[in-house]
Amino acid sequence: MRLRRTARLLPLLSAAALAVGLALGGCTNAPSERATRTTPSPSWEKGAGAPEAAAFMKIQIPEGATEVKGAVRVQPQEKVYLLSFVTSEQTAKTITEDLHPDYPLAVEGPSSSSLSGDGFKNLGLTPPQELKSVRTTSACPPCAGDSARRHIQGMEIHIGDVSVDRVRVYLAAY
Repeated sequence: MRLRRTARLLPLLSAAALAVGLALGGCTNAPSERATRTTPSPSWEKGAGAPEAAAFMKIQIPEGATEVKGAVRVQPQEKVYLLSFVTSEQTAKTITEDLHPDYPLAVEGPSSSSLSGDGFKNLGLTPPQELKSVRTTSACPPCAGDSARRHIQGMEIHIGDVSVDRVRVYLAAY
């Protein structure tokens, strides 16, 4: 009697062992040729610069702006568009107002958190979060009813002094 029961259970045990083996085999850290990542994450979009960033942000780079730089960082969930230039204080104020900031520009001390991360270093600039006395604000175009920029989820605006009458504008948007 015992022999018959064992004979009936043997195929079931074999099937269960096979199922467990396949399930565990699928959870290994074994390298897969299909999962090989060819570019690091995040990465920089080739050929994308200030014109692409300005177009995404729906911003006109001011006439007379100098040291204009931009890039597009490709991240797993979205792209972050970076734009920076040197302009007059009044022009920076006009651009900031046009972006409908969440709150007025305010001086903040050095900070490690920023949407731009170290992206401005990639452009050869000191990141705004490392500057002393940088003025900062943010904007949520959809929240402010900015129909021209409703595709932008959020923006950071940083203004840093360069000289008596010139400032560097740092913009980051996603």
